[in-house]
Amino acid sequence: MIETGEWANEVRLVGRVSGGSQERELPSGDEVVSLRLVVPRTGRAPRKAAASVDTIDVACWTTRVRRTARGLADGDVVEVEGALRRRFFRAGSGAVSRYEVEATTLRRVRR
Repeated sequence: MIETGEWANEVRLVGRVSGGSQERELPSGDEVVSLRLVVPRTGRAPRKAAASVDTIDVACWTTRVRRTARGLADGDVVEVEGALRRRFFRAGSGAVSRYEVEATTLRRVRR
């Protein structure tokens, strides 16, 4: 049995920014900068029909991380640390959910 002190929700990704960042102001007045990260899959033999990358949405909420995200461009290689979050929202067909990484640290590795 896992003790409470052993649980973890920690994510570390290194990948390429796809499409730059997008800033939004929510109805609450909060600001969030979002970006999409493309990370090559590793650790298993590639198959013709299988995807060779994962595309992961990253949400940047804190002032410091938002500032870093705003300075990123399409193709920049970055390292992200944070936690996996499930976000719920309304779409045309009703309520939907999506997983994203909530970044606590973000740094450019190279342009």
